[in-house]
Amino acid sequence: MTMQIEETALAGVRVIEPKVFRDARGAFTEAFNARRYVDVVGPDTTFVQDNLSRSARDVLRGLHFQIRQPQGKLVTVFRGAIVDVVVDLRRSSPTFGRHVTVDLTEENGRQLWVPVGCAHGFLSRADDTLVHYKATDFYAPNHERTLIWNDPQISIDWPLDGAPQLSAKDADGQRLVDIETFP
Repeated sequence: MTMQIEETALAGVRVIEPKVFRDARGAFTEAFNARRYVDVVGPDTTFVQDNLSRSARDVLRGLHFQIRQPQGKLVTVFRGAIVDVVVDLRRSSPTFGRHVTVDLTEENGRQLWVPVGCAHGFLSRADDTLVHYKATDFYAPNHERTLIWNDPQISIDWPLDGAPQLSAKDADGQRLVDIETFP
């Protein structure tokens, strides 16, 4: 099975297009295989936790990261569609403070690799969207931080007609100038 790997404008952030086999019965794809993904995530990456998130249309989750016990994430949409956003929070990176957006849908089958040192969030573009992500470290709520979704310094163009549905934590995120970042 082959897959295509596309680099983005942020170092280490990659879009993966796994091979999908379709016939009259439906479709099959290998969502993850450690041997095949070593070129995407690196040879020393181990996934320790799988997460599922179900969201209604216009739910915005993020932008999250853990300052200690940081997580790399492999994001896949099993049902529905999202606009996925990654913000580089690595001060040593030439793209610090910049972001990329990627459309991930059930139909396109694309995945997104979010390396350690980046904030991650998404906007659900369909009702009952189901997002799966593999994480490289365990959830550590004491170390979790939220970068505010509408920080004018980052200037993310979220495809919204009105206000997003946000959790209290996400509505209360911090701006880039005020938040802890990575070396």
